[in-house]
Amino acid sequence: MRYELIIFDNDGVLVDSEPISNTLLAAYLTELGHSTSYEESLRDYMGSAMHRVHDLVEERTGQRLPADFDEVFHARVFAAFERELEPVPGAVQVLEKLAADGVPYCVASSGSHERIRVGHRKTGLDRWFDEGRVFSSQDVGRGKPAPDLFLYAAERMGVAPEKCVVVEDSPLGVQAAVAAGMDVYGFTAMTPADRLVGATRLFSDMGQLADLLV
Repeated sequence: MRYELIIFDNDGVLVDSEPISNTLLAAYLTELGHSTSYEESLRDYMGSAMHRVHDLVEERTGQRLPADFDEVFHARVFAAFERELEPVPGAVQVLEKLAADGVPYCVASSGSHERIRVGHRKTGLDRWFDEGRVFSSQDVGRGKPAPDLFLYAAERMGVAPEKCVVVEDSPLGVQAAVAAGMDVYGFTAMTPADRLVGATRLFSDMGQLADLLV
């Protein structure tokens, strides 16, 4: 294994949550008078922390989202997760192999700790992620595309940034990994390859990741 730590993004990489959450986000923003399509939600918000939604809406319209926006949105998302969420195809096999081979790994997500945990419990991925392997944008001052989250995860896991590889599926995540001085493997199952500019390598089948990392 050429890396000492594998850092996974969560949404769209481990759990197949992006279609669910972006459908709901687009609908909720539209409901509030900020017309947003599913494609626009993916383009503008995929891979980002919630503060980006607030910032972009205010920047574009001069209006602030309701104070309870995050609470209402997450309630809708969590309810949908309980009904629909599945692991990304191939994610279980990758985690099984990394664990069996003793390769250090963790998750570093723009989502809240609660969102990560809800998704992992529903999909059964929680068996591979104890508290020491879970990092959220809540833990740092700035979310992606700032490098802070990935640098924090590497520090907590005791690995130098240049010895880490990040697995990402969003342009913001790729930018963050590059800014952190880490290699980044861009997952193209949902994101066109030309949007993951700067990725060290591109791949489309999560089940092949373990072999690509050797």
